[in-house]
Amino acid sequence: MKEFERSKLNRVKRGANRASYDIEKINTILDQNFIGYVCYTYEGTPITIPMAYGRIGDKIHLHGSNGNRMLLGILAAEKTSITVMQLDGLVLARSGFHHSVNYQSVALFGTVKKVEDPTEKIKALKCVMDHMIPNRWETLREMSEKELKQTLVVEFVIQTASAKYRDEGVLDEPEDENLPIWAGIVPIQQKALDPISESDLPPKTAVPQHVIEYVAKHQ
Repeated sequence: MKEFERSKLNRVKRGANRASYDIEKINTILDQNFIGYVCYTYEGTPITIPMAYGRIGDKIHLHGSNGNRMLLGILAAEKTSITVMQLDGLVLARSGFHHSVNYQSVALFGTVKKVEDPTEKIKALKCVMDHMIPNRWETLREMSEKELKQTLVVEFVIQTASAKYRDEGVLDEPEDENLPIWAGIVPIQQKALDPISESDLPPKTAVPQHVIEYVAKHQ
């Protein structure tokens, strides 16, 4: 089992028993999700922005316009952190103090660089697209040279990371357990609904198989 070395940067202090540094577990959480929260600083103010991402090995790919303030900010800093979180349930206790949530989360720390090579840019963009929905990229028209030039692609190399998760029931005080107050878990899931085709599609344009398979898997 390969793990990230614990350091002051990635070590989980509060709730350390719920932490994991296992690389495979961290990658699993990354691959189950699609949106990461990217941190940057603009004129001295810290800002966090949700961004779609794709993963290839230890690299996370982000993209936006050439004028994207966040991407330009992390490129100038040459490093950033990214958080990914999946909410799995509401933990409703007998007291406000013990309310919580069940979740899986990852904190990533690493360096960033601009992807310049057109072939590598396309590879990164395909990664992001197919992370959203597998096998989508190959069904699309090719990007034009103009579109590619207008798109800024950033490669984030994971140098260290940690995961934190909660997957258990209510942890009330023993003296509260006989109170006539309901306590329990409300599971939370994100699911796909039936696809809605655009009204201006050419006649007999069917929903593609990769979309049908994605919806079936995530319903």
